[in-house]
Amino acid sequence: MEEMNGAEVLIKCLEDLGVKHIFGYTGAAILPVFHALRQSDIEIIINSNEQSSAFSAAGYSRSSDQVGIAMVTSGPAITNTLTSVADAYSDSIPLVVFAGQVPEHKIGTDSFQHINVKGIFGDVTKKVIQLSNDDDIESIVKDAYYFARSGKPGPVVIDFPLDKQQKVHYYQNMDVTKFRDSYHDDRHLSDQQCEDFFKLLLNSKRPLLYLGGGLNSEYGKQTIREFNDLFGIPSVNTLMAKGTVDERDDLNLGMLGMFGTPYANMLIQENDFFFAIGVRWDDRVAEKVGFAIGADIAYINIDPEKMHQIKIEREPKFTFIGDAATAIGDLLNYARKHKICLDIQEWQKRAAYLKRSWPLDYNREYECIQSAEVMANLADYVDENTKIATGVGNHQMLAAQYLPMQIAKSFMTSGSFGTMGFCLPTAIGIHYANPHSRVLAIDGDGSLRMNLGELHTIASLELPIKILMLNNNSDGMVQNLQDTEYEGVRIGTQRSKDVNFADIASSFGFTYAERISNRNELKKSIEEFMNAEGPCFLEVCTDREEILYPKVPAGESYKDMILGPYIKHVSED
Repeated sequence: MEEMNGAEVLIKCLEDLGVKHIFGYTGAAILPVFHALRQSDIEIIINSNEQSSAFSAAGYSRSSDQVGIAMVTSGPAITNTLTSVADAYSDSIPLVVFAGQVPEHKIGTDSFQHINVKGIFGDVTKKVIQLSNDDDIESIVKDAYYFARSGKPGPVVIDFPLDKQQKVHYYQNMDVTKFRDSYHDDRHLSDQQCEDFFKLLLNSKRPLLYLGGGLNSEYGKQTIREFNDLFGIPSVNTLMAKGTVDERDDLNLGMLGMFGTPYANMLIQENDFFFAIGVRWDDRVAEKVGFAIGADIAYINIDPEKMHQIKIEREPKFTFIGDAATAIGDLLNYARKHKICLDIQEWQKRAAYLKRSWPLDYNREYECIQSAEVMANLADYVDENTKIATGVGNHQMLAAQYLPMQIAKSFMTSGSFGTMGFCLPTAIGIHYANPHSRVLAIDGDGSLRMNLGELHTIASLELPIKILMLNNNSDGMVQNLQDTEYEGVRIGTQRSKDVNFADIASSFGFTYAERISNRNELKKSIEEFMNAEGPCFLEVCTDREEILYPKVPAGESYKDMILGPYIKHVSED
């Protein structure tokens, strides 16, 4: 046992857990922890604000098997992280936030920069912990790290009073494997459950896999790909599951839902066995867009509450509460043992035919650059070493439609919470978790402005992050909604003054910063941008009136999908 202050115990714990990077912003109530870092090899990355710090930490988690760590001070600093924490909670992303706090005897008073952390974060975390002078810091911190990643992952916020950081404690060097193993999930499918599942599958002629974020891991990717090497079942995916299977495959039809690919939304109308794996049945897939598919449903998910809800709403024929990848591995082992095979050649041909004959498309004649066109050109540069972060808006959906991700944890986006300002700080976290990958941040002018300060972070740290900004001087997705729901009356969605964001990036010190508006320059500019070194920024001025297609109107079913004027059937003759 060693004597040291509470801040030093915290840093020792993080070292024991293998933490290499922390994202944060300093302040008086967290200074002892920052001071303790001087004797550590842990690198702290200082963002432009606390919201960005937590977004970066979550980006670290989203793109790796590690748990991102954010470190902020008290009061407004911790409330600044609320949006990022809520975003992580909504997408089931593990994250640990350490917040400085006023001394324990001042909690509950009107002390400077005091806030009730438990009251604010209670509904958007897996757990909020307020350390007191009697608590064992080491066991709490090490347990919190593994708790955040266990079961249905999510954020943990630890409130760390200043006097607790300064007080002398004992560090015992507890073995972290004890904490890791305490959250080991050993739930497996029984042989009887596997038999029940395959009775349903073998009785179907048109099965469809619906892949969710519960499979978005290296093990999840491995098991589902092996499963489909054996069975060849066509698949659709959620936004959070991009890259779980190789999107270049003829049998992967891409994203399902309100802004899903035309062929995914068509194929779901024809299936007779819908196998949902690690999904939360997002309303943009299952409610707002309708879900009258008339198919038998099998559902695997780790969240008991979600399972209870779906049992009531969807009456699935097969269910299992547990890790999605583990369950798929169990089904795969059972199938190999019992030599189970599936003959669905006609259905496979149908899926491949729909994907070929209803390709995504856009206005190829108009003089203004189309955002969809930018994504179509960018798709040629996406490979297994590409990690993408997006903002929120039309550019986000177009990236999900057009960019063929090939590996898990390669497409990071704000799915459930839809948080603008997400892209730039998330890209920073992705870089530190994957320093040898090419990190591409795709943002819109509305979303990028919300954390514009991260341009300074990226430039000052000379991070080789490529930022592609689509600038239509509007909030395009909301504008599209105004046009359809409010008779074209546009309030608050357009910007009258044109700002040159490339000049701003250049002033911060980006090695490459260019702006284009001429359609003839697009292909060459993307090539130069993707081949440039260092921090790179390409601003593409796009058509303000471009409409995102396809679209399934809210409250309508898949058969009501609007393809728009440019997505058309392509004959194979």
